[in-house]
Amino acid sequence: MFDKILTAIDDFVWGLPTIILILATGILLTVRLRCVQFTKLGRGFKQLFTKQEGGKGEVSPFAALCTALSATIGTGNIVGVATAIAAGGPGALFWMWLAALVGTATKYTECMLAVKYREHAADGHVLGGPFYTIERGMKERTGFTWKWLAVLFAIFGVCVGLFGIGTFTQINGITSAVSNAFDPESKNVAFALFGNNYTWSVVIAGALVTIAVALVVIGGLKRISKVAEKVVPAMAVVYVFLGLSIIIMNATKLPAAFAVIFKGAFGLQAMAGGAIGAVLKFGTDAAMKSMLAGMQKGVARGIFSNEAGLGSAPIAAAAAQVDEPVQQGIVSMLGTFIDTIIICTMTGLAIVIAFYTGNDALGSGELKGVALTAAAFNKVLGGDGHSVQFLLMICLVFFAFTTILGWDYYSEKCLEYLSKGNLTVVKVFRWVYILAVAIGPYFTISQVWTIADITNGLMAIPNCVSLIILSGVAARETKAYFEKFPKL
Repeated sequence: MFDKILTAIDDFVWGLPTIILILATGILLTVRLRCVQFTKLGRGFKQLFTKQEGGKGEVSPFAALCTALSATIGTGNIVGVATAIAAGGPGALFWMWLAALVGTATKYTECMLAVKYREHAADGHVLGGPFYTIERGMKERTGFTWKWLAVLFAIFGVCVGLFGIGTFTQINGITSAVSNAFDPESKNVAFALFGNNYTWSVVIAGALVTIAVALVVIGGLKRISKVAEKVVPAMAVVYVFLGLSIIIMNATKLPAAFAVIFKGAFGLQAMAGGAIGAVLKFGTDAAMKSMLAGMQKGVARGIFSNEAGLGSAPIAAAAAQVDEPVQQGIVSMLGTFIDTIIICTMTGLAIVIAFYTGNDALGSGELKGVALTAAAFNKVLGGDGHSVQFLLMICLVFFAFTTILGWDYYSEKCLEYLSKGNLTVVKVFRWVYILAVAIGPYFTISQVWTIADITNGLMAIPNCVSLIILSGVAARETKAYFEKFPKL
């Protein structure tokens, strides 16, 4: 019953209106900013490795990006892609790409505006994010107060961190990966709860991660950013190495994989199935249902993974030590490209190659989450499978761990806005957040991801509304910056 209620809410929140809103926001910004995500992508990478001088803020632009990446590169890249393909078919990967391509312009805009409208507290720490963009920017643009919308965003932001991306999905992904690696047959059961058995590997992994999270989050942003700067690049390199190995070793299957993805994206495979049944109407209905399922899961999981339009990355970007808002926007938009176009694509191609192409395609069957991704990597890379599975587990554990840290920071900033800077409330929240991490392993995978989808969608709506209204401001700021600094 509870699952049915969650599914109904998820279908409503992630219905066509929300999908259209997110994609339309990205398309509008892409046009108004003259495809900044394509024309300035190289400049972003160059600027990332250029030493920055001065600038008001708490952390370097690179550290701000790593903090944002720590929150985006997580279970969405390994587990989220798998659940999207399992639920929406291979075509979900196409919609994930599309959401990322236009979402890069969205990420640029929301991060740039966060720096433009940020504030500095009396003690020097930065107050910034979509809540200030909505409150200050939209009032400046329209002449009306939009504080109520900023409050809504901040409330949803706390919920996403506490019940969605930040805790349950990440710790659940970690413990599932550890259990899959050390006790795949679930022989060593510690206890049963609500009809589900939980192994000692889940219990021990959950406890260790909870302790590690507590040791870091109590230290605040600077400790989180220091951990992110070290862990995120290292784990990304390891995962990209695995992904490139898959692509190189299975280069001959890539054309078939892309064909399956594009056919699935527009329901052509479902239509073919209807044609075989000799009833065109049923084929058309099946094609439409297949396309909508792929679109919904692809866009939803894409937003979950890269968080473009969600409004989370601007909270980290606002703390960057820069004077020019556009400067940080260019650096921040790299997060979407790295997260989805590179890392999610590698996961998706591995699954499609393993289970949807060739005469030996097995089909995903009953595999779910990290088990599906692990099975795909083992199948396409060959060998005994244990070493690949262990590396995948390590990547997932560290990716998810840094995501937990990043979303604690995001949620704290949302709560700080809601409490008008009451840091005592924030400190109490840290312990509540740690408690949420501790209980996260004991939810089912379907419940965890459905809750995450719902809270994500609710957070994205007010943020996208503000970006549409402030698109003209973003266009003017961008044009003025590049006229002033045509070259880096």
